Amino acid sequence: MGRGAVLTTGANSGIGLATAIDVARRGYRSIGTVRSQAKADALASAAEQAGVDVEPVILDVTDADRCEKVMVGLDLYGLVNNAGYTNTGAVEDVDDDDVRHQLETMTVAPMRLARLALPAMRAAGRGRIVNVSSIFGRTTTPLTGWYQAAKHALEAVSDALRMEVAATGVRVVLVEPGGFRTGIWEGNETAIARHDESRYATAYQRELLLTRLAQPLMGNPGRVAKVIGRALDARLPRARYLVGYDAQALAIVERVTPTSVKDLVTRIGLGL
Repeated sequence: MGRGAVLTTGANSGIGLATAIDVARRGYRSIGTVRSQAKADALASAAEQAGVDVEPVILDVTDADRCEKVMVGLDLYGLVNNAGYTNTGAVEDVDDDDVRHQLETMTVAPMRLARLALPAMRAAGRGRIVNVSSIFGRTTTPLTGWYQAAKHALEAVSDALRMEVAATGVRVVLVEPGGFRTGIWEGNETAIARHDESRYATAYQRELLLTRLAQPLMGNPGRVAKVIGRALDARLPRARYLVGYDAQALAIVERVTPTSVKDLVTRIGLGL
């Protein structure tokens, strides 16, 4: 366990759980944050079944005071900011409080944790901050605009941080997955259920159908975890890692397709 400590947020399922386990297998001291004791127990059980040690820590990343308490004395080599959720909703259907919570969870909190981790990393002359973004940090679709806004913002501030700390030996990395089988899709259904009376109800149901049809084609989150692990291990990691064939395809489409064409195809597909 001499490779240092790595803290992964949102470690109870999906990419976060796979990452916490993969990190432990690579010989790091693996710490995973979750939001409840039940999720801490589930994380510990999953780690035991995988034959590794992962230390669960109860943390709501939107709680600034708790973040500071958790980070005290943790001289991290790596920080993996993974916690997040979709909160599907058209711009007209999402109120200010929901917007603030999403931005706090997926943009402000990762940078808060990075800020708290940096003094020890700087003193050690090394470190990795891996921010789990999405292909939707590069492109945008209807009905998930605030999720994508949070990811776009995360990418922008990660780019700034990467340049600011490069001379210290700390590397900042963005991982941009496409569609993988994670609990985020169940959250998608829950969010859509809140908008039954919306003028966009038909579009929501089409979006939900498309997601369900795509799920069998989605990859295992362990693939993303391995990319994160390689970024932690690499002496000179890349600034960005696109993960998944769909993410790579969408990135190409984003570069070469005129906006008017993308808009038209998307609107037809969702009935907008």
